[in-house]
Amino acid sequence: MPPPLRPHLLAAAALLFLLLLLVPVHLALAAAEGFRGFSYLLNCGAASLTTDGRGLRWEPDGPFVSAGAPGAPPLPGPGGLLDPTLATLRTFPHRRGAKFCYELPVDKNRRYLLRPTFFHGALSAAASSVPPPVFDLIVDGTFWTAVNTTDDALAGAASSYEGVFPASGRNMSFCLGVNPDYTDAGPFISALQVIQLDDSVYNATDFRTSAMGLIARTKFGSTGDIERYPHDSFDRYWLPFPDSKHAVSSTQNVTSADFWNLPPPNVFNTAFVAEQDAPLVLQWPPMPLQNDSYYVALYFADTLSENSRTFDVYINDCLFLKGLNVTSAGLSVFATQWILSGLTRVILKPASPFALPPLINAGEVFGLFPIGRLTHPRDVLALESIKKNLQNIPEDWNGDPCMPLGYSWTGVTCDVGSRIRVISLNFSGMGLSGTLSPEIANLTALIDISFASNSLLGRIPDLSNLSKLERLHLQENRLSGLIPETLGTIKALRELFLYNNSLSGPVPDNLLNKQGLTYRFLPGNLFTPQPPH
Repeated sequence: MPPPLRPHLLAAAALLFLLLLLVPVHLALAAAEGFRGFSYLLNCGAASLTTDGRGLRWEPDGPFVSAGAPGAPPLPGPGGLLDPTLATLRTFPHRRGAKFCYELPVDKNRRYLLRPTFFHGALSAAASSVPPPVFDLIVDGTFWTAVNTTDDALAGAASSYEGVFPASGRNMSFCLGVNPDYTDAGPFISALQVIQLDDSVYNATDFRTSAMGLIARTKFGSTGDIERYPHDSFDRYWLPFPDSKHAVSSTQNVTSADFWNLPPPNVFNTAFVAEQDAPLVLQWPPMPLQNDSYYVALYFADTLSENSRTFDVYINDCLFLKGLNVTSAGLSVFATQWILSGLTRVILKPASPFALPPLINAGEVFGLFPIGRLTHPRDVLALESIKKNLQNIPEDWNGDPCMPLGYSWTGVTCDVGSRIRVISLNFSGMGLSGTLSPEIANLTALIDISFASNSLLGRIPDLSNLSKLERLHLQENRLSGLIPETLGTIKALRELFLYNNSLSGPVPDNLLNKQGLTYRFLPGNLFTPQPPH
């Protein structure tokens, strides 16, 4: 028997014993049957399409990520018998403050379920002195959570985290961030699912300000398998929660399409029912929670009686809903920001001594965390143009250029004010080749630019829009052509180094005569006449 699933804060659960098959969702890149719009099922590190035990295919992740190296778990376990989605992984280098991102086309303003899975191998107690890496998860500019798979690896299990995020644009970045405060090893990932949700699902949450990380999703009274795709249209995992004293089952059908969150119909086939004239008390979720706001959804359908059941719902002795009337049609109740702390008790109290005893079928709890801010769109477009004109760029030039804090692109410095703007580009000695994009002039908050000691070709673009630019270092490249006279119109410019290029023509007088400007044009250019040293 596999070990029990291990819940994570802001995570779904530890998934799948070493030999247990991971159940997938659908063919990536297409709207497969039962799924909407852009949805993805990626087998990280795989070289080709992979078919799992249910005949469903996983796409290689290579087309969606430009960094990392494919490989296999270093400790695959006895016999190496793995589900194909766990038999490979992608690893990334350990470089302070770097984030490595998957870039995924999505439908703007839709909501997506993200489920990354991590399997570093079955960690033995003897090897536990060298645990798997610990690292951060980032979506666009939002810090999600830290990934620590050590406990699951000791149990021979994979770890899975689940969150719901809005798509703010036509691309979504899912990133793994290197945090040197955790470990000295780089991030890794085994599989990634990105599922587009229907508009009604979790629609009470304000996704303009918050994202959701799963704490628990439970099918009460069930002793069977996890309820998931194809029963759940979005491959959400409904974990069993057995209790021999209160569990009942039924075969009556419930139309779950009437529920906003579209739970699978099968979750209503089991329930917990209180004893007559007694409350039903559940400690759920089973783990203690940090003092914070949570999304709580509870699902009810009376498939056992022709009469309705009326009862009051309490959470930690606070009234959640009074006089809940449950019939065979079913209903759900939810709170979008309910304060929880420590261990949680859900209490269902009969409305009267003669009422039918309360019951409950399923429930979900999500942690809420703030949506991160994003870099000014004009700056993002300019940096993307700069990136396209260059070769040998750093591996972490993906995702939001500035956010979250501590995870800006290598060489990029930002000001996090009322608008998040790029104020410095320091790409000195990075081995870059290519040309300088004219779009650099759209980074109008720039104070410093340095492309020194690279192999850039072409001309210096017009930078006159950069009114705040103080330092421009382009020395030791292979730039050619004339120095733009418009550089002399930048009032803030205090330092200009252009030596050791192949620039020609005269140096503009407005630069030679500019008060307060420190410049170096020589050696190594072809100026006529020669400027002063």
